[in-house]
Amino acid sequence: MEQEKRLFGLIGFPLGHSWSPDWYNRKFAAEGETTKEYRLFPLSRIEEFPALLKTNPFLAGLNVTIPYKTTVIPFLDELDETAGQVGAVNTIRITRNNNSILTKGFNTDSPGFLQTLPGINTICTALILGTGGGARAVSHALNARNIPFTFVSRGPRTPGTITYDDLTSDVLHNNTLIINTTPLGMFPATDKYPPIPYHHLTEKHFLYDLIYNPEVTEFLKRGIAMKTSTMSGYQMLVNQAELSYKIFKINL
Repeated sequence: MEQEKRLFGLIGFPLGHSWSPDWYNRKFAAEGETTKEYRLFPLSRIEEFPALLKTNPFLAGLNVTIPYKTTVIPFLDELDETAGQVGAVNTIRITRNNNSILTKGFNTDSPGFLQTLPGINTICTALILGTGGGARAVSHALNARNIPFTFVSRGPRTPGTITYDDLTSDVLHNNTLIINTTPLGMFPATDKYPPIPYHHLTEKHFLYDLIYNPEVTEFLKRGIAMKTSTMSGYQMLVNQAELSYKIFKINL
């Protein structure tokens, strides 16, 4: 029987930094899925999402990146348990039945991040830089490992959140795991970095950047200069992609 065409892709804006098409299309080729294709679908507004589904009848699955991991949720029909707990979606399975379209959201960022934690000393307290969808996935994973954390935001203080101005030497001394979930430093603006007091870092700190392009961001470079341990977002990226692919395989 001839294989049916299936289309998969990534929504977000902008998308020039993404390695997803290359990774997924190589995965399809390796598994003999010759009628499957992965594309980029940059959306300048999340309100364009319903039209994307209607105008691409072969679309069977999507990944979601910045800035739509939370704002896409009202447009979906259903969430799996993890996505519901996290409050953010990075994978969507699309099921079509005649003229109806059913969308279900998943979050593979949290388990993908969780799989990288054995490489980190988990007897620690963490700072999560940012409060978006990536930050929610990280906090969900840290909760699973009973690692206390505090969000750091540019905005006003709220329960469980402090500002960058609050990052004194004492705060950094008491929080040795620092995780950047913001896009600061992502290609092409590779000279950007979160405004933390890097001069207070020591060899006891571990800097983790969810950004994978470039693999060594300015955030990590500044940590390395202070002799911290570091990890890029590349392995988390691969982990979450493998988990997303398993979700997509139902529709292959």
